[in-house]
Amino acid sequence: MGRVTARRKVLRVRDGVASYRPDTLAAEEPMEIRVGGRPLAVTMRTPGDDFDLAAGFLVGEGVLHSAADVAAIRYCAGATADGGNTYNVVDVALAQGVPAPDASLERTFYTTSSCGLCGKAGLDAVRTTAAWSVAGDPLRLGPDLLAALPGKLRAAQKVFDSTGGLHAAGLFTADGELLCVREDVGRHNAVDKVVGHALRTDLLPLRGSVLMVSGRASFELVQKAVMAGIPMLAAVSAPSSLAGDLAEESGLTLVGFLRGESMNVYAGAERLEPLCS
Repeated sequence: MGRVTARRKVLRVRDGVASYRPDTLAAEEPMEIRVGGRPLAVTMRTPGDDFDLAAGFLVGEGVLHSAADVAAIRYCAGATADGGNTYNVVDVALAQGVPAPDASLERTFYTTSSCGLCGKAGLDAVRTTAAWSVAGDPLRLGPDLLAALPGKLRAAQKVFDSTGGLHAAGLFTADGELLCVREDVGRHNAVDKVVGHALRTDLLPLRGSVLMVSGRASFELVQKAVMAGIPMLAAVSAPSSLAGDLAEESGLTLVGFLRGESMNVYAGAERLEPLCS
């Protein structure tokens, strides 16, 4: 799997018996995102789908809204002292007339794979104005269909099978069809990769769709869903209080603890049929 995974010799103890054996780990490397050659952010991510990651990150920041906003995305050569390419620096060239990111969006230090908000110049920059409203989205689906999504997402996690150490985000239709799945050590990175794929294939806004994530639902994941025009976010774990507040304010349906036939709906319950009307 190339740079997506790495092998390491570990001491394995089972039933009191110790032995050395190779183990497969999920790779984690820094990636710097530049816009027009100007450094904007550094995130710790699992290599792979890097152009989707950069594009999705910029959708979440309100910089990109369609494939036409992007002139090119490329890896930057000369990233090392000897002029080599680490494939850890991605530069996004904006199309003519697309405004460059405001300086207030620059991250003052790198973001970890678990926290996409670390280093924001200010909390107000997070509440970016969305290009599309999800409040009036007519999406409706039954709880049985929703309950099947975690299993479908898990079945599509190819790298998780060998490492056990990756989050996943999957984009589903109202009929439960899996459109796109991405894995990463960071929950927010996996979502950015899904959204970036949608932008690069000119699918935004993602009306009538469901975003399923393998972990908890944070404020930032709700914000990323709203920015992409996704009307429903479902998670196998808990949402935060701020995630619930933003979901309610935005008209997004937020589902947590989606496990088996059980779930909690924290906002937008009217989209679940026939339980609600």
